[in-house]
Amino acid sequence: MTTTPQTRPWRGVLVATALPLGDDLSVDYDKYAEHCAWLVENGCDGVVPNGSLGEYQVLTPEERARVVETAVAAIGGERVMPGVAAYGSAESRRWAEQARDAGCAAVMLLPPNAYRADERSVLAHYAEVAKAGVPVVAYNNPIDTKVDLVPELLAKLHGEGHIQAVKEFSGDVRRAYQLAELAPELDLLIGADDVLLELAVAGAVGWVAGYPNALPRASVELYRAAVAGDLGTAKKLYEQLHPLLRWDSKVEFVQAIKLSMDIVGRHGGACRPPRVPLLPAQEATVRTATEKAVAAGLA
Repeated sequence: MTTTPQTRPWRGVLVATALPLGDDLSVDYDKYAEHCAWLVENGCDGVVPNGSLGEYQVLTPEERARVVETAVAAIGGERVMPGVAAYGSAESRRWAEQARDAGCAAVMLLPPNAYRADERSVLAHYAEVAKAGVPVVAYNNPIDTKVDLVPELLAKLHGEGHIQAVKEFSGDVRRAYQLAELAPELDLLIGADDVLLELAVAGAVGWVAGYPNALPRASVELYRAAVAGDLGTAKKLYEQLHPLLRWDSKVEFVQAIKLSMDIVGRHGGACRPPRVPLLPAQEATVRTATEKAVAAGLA
């Protein structure tokens, strides 16, 4: 399916970028700019700063704003879709306005996550952020937020004009078919790396991705083959990459992806607390899978 970044900037492979930190855990903006550019050079369509993988929850407001501005300066605003999640709807709207003013073409928004919000609260939350005037991609992550954007609710949000797409992270691939029936114009984006093939086959038009931070070329090849229906190519790559892709759905996904980045010669580095280093057994598993991918020529 062809499209232009200007009309549907959330389509294709958008990398939920890991954030490089220095030894003192300060943000290394120069390395971040270089990382964004490197991802695009290696076939990715854009980046999603200030997602969970970007550790947005432990950034100061000044850091969070500068991360967005750094990405835009590096690769252009049409390729940048920041996460604008916050406890309050007014704060999320302000982050959407900041992204809009920085030149971003879309934003990604979780439902209210300070408490288990009901449907009326979810609708009001997305309505408020939509007032910023920048297209909103919903992010459904019921595992972490405890608020489930089920297909019926997503269809309602889309029908009201509050969202244009959804990053689907529930892991329930059956929802793709419900969404296609209830809201055929709502774009479905793969939200978890380890259900990529299943959701691509079901009609996804984008991937908000984690593991391309370490393995962009192979990841992009996998995605392009999957959405094109080249299942021979896609299935082989999926089997090779799945020992790594499944970490995207684990609690330790940030540490795992950063470790893989280090192994392939990128700057992954440390995470800010409360995230702690992987346990030795976890580190060994990630290291073995990453080295196997490198040996297979996937790096």
